[in-house]
Amino acid sequence: MRHGISGRKLNRTSTSRKALFSAMSHALIKHEQIKTTLSKAKDLRPIVEKLITISKCGDLHARRKVIAFLHDRKIVDKLFSFIAERYKNRNGGYTRILKSGFRYGDSAQMSIIELVDRDILAKGLNSGFKRDAVEKNGNTN
Repeated sequence: MRHGISGRKLNRTSTSRKALFSAMSHALIKHEQIKTTLSKAKDLRPIVEKLITISKCGDLHARRKVIAFLHDRKIVDKLFSFIAERYKNRNGGYTRILKSGFRYGDSAQMSIIELVDRDILAKGLNSGFKRDAVEKNGNTN
């Protein structure tokens, strides 16, 4: 019986699952929207929301905890400077999951997980500072 056991195994070992969610949360913070399977999105949501809640604190200990999970200082800087400021008045519910059909190869149910009130211009950017560059150049591509 599975009493009190939360989360899905996703056919991976525990270290592989930890690496998967670290990489997926890195991609979600970087692009602010990613497409994945529904079960992975449902398991990723609490991880990303906890990272955003920790980043709203803003002290050194919080920054070190997030760096230990994400392993990328540019993404952590984006999380602490832009995303934490964006959600400073929100008490939770930073992400949304939208169902987006089925995958062609194996008919897995796909979904889009995105940050609520996301920055459309942050798509595909490492540091998250694209908005400033767009305002200077006037180019949205």
